[in-house]
Amino acid sequence: MAVGLVTSNVALADDAPDWGAETLSGDWGGTRSSLYDKGVTVELSHKSDALANIAGGVARGGVVLMNSDVAVSLDMDKLAAWEGASVFVQYHVQHGNQSINNYVGSFAGVDNIETGTSTGQFYQAWLQQNSADDSISLLAGLYAIDSEFYVTDTSGLFLQPPYGMSAEMAQAAGNNAPPVFPAGALGVRLKYTGSGYYAQAAVTDGVPGNPNNPHGTQVRLDKGDGTLAVAEFGYIPEVEDGRYNKMALGLWRYTARANDSVDLDALGNPVLRTNRGVYVLAERTLMSGQNGSGQGLSGFVRFGMVNKDIHQADWSGSLGLNYLGLFDGRDEDAVGIAVTTSHASAKYRLANAAESAETVVELTYRAQLQPWLSLQPSLQRVFNPNMDAALPDAWIAGVRLEVAF
Repeated sequence: MAVGLVTSNVALADDAPDWGAETLSGDWGGTRSSLYDKGVTVELSHKSDALANIAGGVARGGVVLMNSDVAVSLDMDKLAAWEGASVFVQYHVQHGNQSINNYVGSFAGVDNIETGTSTGQFYQAWLQQNSADDSISLLAGLYAIDSEFYVTDTSGLFLQPPYGMSAEMAQAAGNNAPPVFPAGALGVRLKYTGSGYYAQAAVTDGVPGNPNNPHGTQVRLDKGDGTLAVAEFGYIPEVEDGRYNKMALGLWRYTARANDSVDLDALGNPVLRTNRGVYVLAERTLMSGQNGSGQGLSGFVRFGMVNKDIHQADWSGSLGLNYLGLFDGRDEDAVGIAVTTSHASAKYRLANAAESAETVVELTYRAQLQPWLSLQPSLQRVFNPNMDAALPDAWIAGVRLEVAF
């Protein structure tokens, strides 16, 4: 998600990136600058995560997870004199099929690049048309809703999955999982941006990819998939020096119904329920740093509810703090702490003798060693993993290495 948002914005910016300073591979002998002048921006990145469950959970053990990403943005005005149009394509590769969560057993998950599958696939591939001085934007193609919906920038520091797509919406009910990393879905998105506010809505295929085959790019429109509709209304007053100030309300619903987790009809089949949810979020700069440019203390809070008859968790909430430039001379380093609680639905607790909730906490420090290189240690604690009374609380330690090529 971060690569996609940054790349699409960079490609349309007035100032060309400083490839020599910001990437390991540089300007490719002038090729990148030449492509940029023509309207083509290419971004390459890689993440390697080494994580170990050092206590509690299912079992002790460690893994190495890796994800490589290439994103290409096309400014169609420069390329083809198509005013207001842009194209974005993102392809990523997961190396290895290890799972740190097999050792932990967390409901919310441990690492946001874990997929459990070694494969490469297109994540996004869409065309966007802007009009009315860019206040109206229409997008169509292979799309991931976590690139624009339910997003707080300050939560993007953390390794745990619920600080991207929140845990209650990310959980699957049958095949109905939202189009988020690692698989997008065919869809359309319409957005209006006004003075200090925005409204956006999207409709996507109800089943991204192919649940029976996670390898490669799978784009299918099968009978019974239905659609996912999501809408978000936000308040974003203008701020200076990279500060944050955002509040938003979102609603979503699948057209395909989902099985009740307990109740059966007269024929012994699960009762079908409407699969829908609502969420709110806010983020704000709480204290500005001396050097500006987004430095200082920022906080976020998010809360969402879903149908309690379908899902394991009927609500989840998260909050956290993120401080950029805490130490003198380390202006680009970030330190943060965040906590998420996922509440078990009454039916799930009854059927599984489960605990009432799982709570996960993460403490992390992202050291920007070079503009193109960062190292990020992380310490996590999972209380009541998967709401399972038989699993002891887990401790996870790890580090992320991130490189921009």
